[in-house]
Amino acid sequence: MSELRLIRHGQATPFETDTDRLSPLGETQARAVGAAFQAEGWVPTHVLHGPLVRQRRTAQLAAAPDWPALDTDARLAEFDGDGLIRTLAPLLATQDPAFAAQVAAFRASAAPERNRTFQALLETVADAWQSGRLTHPDVEPWAAFRTRVLAALADLLALPGGSRVAVFTSGGVIGVTVARVLDAPDAAALRLNWRVRNASVTRLTFGRGRVSLDSFNEEAHLPRQDRSWR
Repeated sequence: MSELRLIRHGQATPFETDTDRLSPLGETQARAVGAAFQAEGWVPTHVLHGPLVRQRRTAQLAAAPDWPALDTDARLAEFDGDGLIRTLAPLLATQDPAFAAQVAAFRASAAPERNRTFQALLETVADAWQSGRLTHPDVEPWAAFRTRVLAALADLLALPGGSRVAVFTSGGVIGVTVARVLDAPDAAALRLNWRVRNASVTRLTFGRGRVSLDSFNEEAHLPRQDRSWR
């Protein structure tokens, strides 16, 4: 049998101009992932990451000298969260007064309420995007996102028996993968995504045409003060 470990990237910088980089805490979290794997004596035979800076940098900081070369797979990129907020959210606000009020609440918020109001806004937009009710030519549709993630998963599950695979990616990719393994509906993929914490580990076992979920969203390798959700 083979093992697949899905690692969400470390904490990024969602409220800054450059959202695609690790924060200092995110770098600490990434190193903790690698340290935990080394303490366990787990050495991957394959290491892949998505094309985003936060995904690649997490893999680089976690990697040990005895790991194989890191490979990029563009299909492991997160869905276009910036597109949802910058392009789709204004469209929805013109159509839905209740959502326009959510946007106003977010703009007026400050820490520690900012995360809560942003999450409420994002979930509303994402639900409309996933259902196909809210689209724009510049934003990848849900169906296209799901299709590329599942194509990447199919290739991973075709690796030889005894493979140990580390994949550094994002919450949406992990949500789609877990929903697929559990034969859950698409809506479950987004609900799972909202729960995936920074630098968490989700483990699957696969082989002989089967794949099983062993754990979801592990974070015991992170000291409590280094745990984060956004």
